[in-house]
Amino acid sequence: MRWYPILFKTVLSRMDPEVAHHWAFRVIQAAPIAGGLIRRLCGPDPALRVRALGTTFPSPFGIAAGFDKNATAIDGLGLLGFGHVEVGTLTRHAQDGNPKPRMFRLVGDRGLVNRMGFNNGGAAAAVPRVERARMRRRRPIIGVNIGKSRVTEVEDAVADYVWSAQRLAPVADYLAINVSSPNTPGLRGLQELDLLEPLLSAVRDAAGSTPLLVKIAPDMEDEQIDGIVALARRLGLDGIIATNTTVSRDGLQASAAEIDRIGAGGLSGEPLRDRSLEVLRRIRAVEPDPGFCVIAVGGVESAFDVLERLRAGATLVQGYTAFLYTGPMWARSINRGLERAGFRGSGAPADTH
Repeated sequence: MRWYPILFKTVLSRMDPEVAHHWAFRVIQAAPIAGGLIRRLCGPDPALRVRALGTTFPSPFGIAAGFDKNATAIDGLGLLGFGHVEVGTLTRHAQDGNPKPRMFRLVGDRGLVNRMGFNNGGAAAAVPRVERARMRRRRPIIGVNIGKSRVTEVEDAVADYVWSAQRLAPVADYLAINVSSPNTPGLRGLQELDLLEPLLSAVRDAAGSTPLLVKIAPDMEDEQIDGIVALARRLGLDGIIATNTTVSRDGLQASAAEIDRIGAGGLSGEPLRDRSLEVLRRIRAVEPDPGFCVIAVGGVESAFDVLERLRAGATLVQGYTAFLYTGPMWARSINRGLERAGFRGSGAPADTH
């Protein structure tokens, strides 16, 4: 879309990133008004279908959690070509998140720093929206990402997650446990195995037959990654999402003054690309079984990036930050690029050429 870089440079980049996000979000929510036209323009080819988590994804590429926090734009995002939409992060208690400003662009790095703090309307409020979206005949696969409420103490986290899982698992195609955001105090500590095991066990039991994955941080040593993979397998989880945002600021083009001005938060986008790919490869070195789903996310912008993750062992791929820089035809561009590269998914119909 040749017009989008001009719009971004002249208008959107001058707006507060969160305000710009809300304006774009409203446009996406309105997309179903022209649903048939948009579907013909952006819908993925049947050859891209991927079989995973007991269902068929229209494309291996989806939108990561954090974009549609309250499950209010699932239909529009599906029309734009995303094969799955992971909504959330949703928490037991509705919460406003951290004080604003809390989202910052690093344009030269094609990155984004956020410290949103799981701002959402609560798990219970999202249930009917997810349920309605799931009843649509033509829809993306719907994942639901759940996290710990800020008001909940770490020692009470298990009950907090279980409460959300009990309500959301029945309406989700899969459930993702977020223990890796850097923006909720104490959350990343739940990745320690002695805390993670009882949490995963309890949520697994609450989720029932709904596929369950855990989302991990990129800022862990290899031994900790290995331990989480082994734990996930032992407990019978369906997969891992790798990775969340990073607290690292290494290798950025942005000046030290700008980084200091922005302050704390999780960094996503191009600066995360290499590390998220390393984590993916580490997971597959430990667990090569293709039946164990690995969703790769972090620094994904092009069809080449998606293919690189798939060839490195990813079952599915997600993106988020590049949506801000690339525009509404992003998923279409990636799907068309996969088609041109000859990618053929595991769920493609036999007569697709």
